[in-house]
Amino acid sequence: MLVVGNITVGGSGKTPLVIWLTAQLRAAGWTPGIVLRGYGGAAGSRRTALRVEADSDPRLVGDEALLLRQRTGVPVAICRERVRAGRLLLSEGVDLIIADDGLQHLALVRNVEIAVIDANYGLGNGYLLPAGPLREPRARLAQVDALVVNGQSAYWREALRALGALGPFTMRLGGEWLWPLAGAGERAALAGFAGRRVHALAGIGHPQRFFAQLRGAGLEVIEHPFPDHHRYRGRELEFDDELPVLMTEKDAVKCRAFGGANRWYLPVSATFEEAEAAALLAGVQRRLERARA
Repeated sequence: MLVVGNITVGGSGKTPLVIWLTAQLRAAGWTPGIVLRGYGGAAGSRRTALRVEADSDPRLVGDEALLLRQRTGVPVAICRERVRAGRLLLSEGVDLIIADDGLQHLALVRNVEIAVIDANYGLGNGYLLPAGPLREPRARLAQVDALVVNGQSAYWREALRALGALGPFTMRLGGEWLWPLAGAGERAALAGFAGRRVHALAGIGHPQRFFAQLRGAGLEVIEHPFPDHHRYRGRELEFDDELPVLMTEKDAVKCRAFGGANRWYLPVSATFEEAEAAALLAGVQRRLERARA
């Protein structure tokens, strides 16, 4: 069992890291499957495990579960009690369970824990909920096996180095291509939209991260932030102009029915420096092999 999580509320980059780890471990000979609650979907509150298919309804399974199934191609199962989801996948031949956002789900017997810290938001004011954003005390980071910082931050690299875990490793999220929301048609280079004014929609943990990425590519952004896991209605994608409408991939899995001309989404992928990628994977595999033995 490999658990990827964080100790703060909101997005930190866990799902892109799970996608990256799944691809790397699959290439190394493992047969991974992914479990998560399925937050935002009707089935996410049930005690019965549900297999997620590539064409599942996001209103049932949740946006992140559907995104993971479509991007990785590996078995994905959701359940409020993730142990049940893991048992479902093990019965289908999976030999490695990867839990997306399972750090606080203590019923999971884990062999490897990876905590992700957002370089921009860090640990907020350092207080536990509800006074601050922390799900667990900062000391919890000293108990995980590896630390990943989403974004460049000399401060967090130095602050986390003394905790004794693998890393910290610097992860970057990047995307170069926009894909038509309707699902048909050619992709377009994000760089080709530089200098253009666009509507940008984001219903993720930190919408400003998406807006900043677009501005970094030279786009003039009209911001439309929404709550995490927002369930869109068609009129929320309609504006009184002909400007392009851009959104995250997580939003796009819920908006296929609203596809139309000049509506796009931007997939992002996690990357690491070559040496750091090798060190992270080697450390994870050593621990997994020990558990398997």
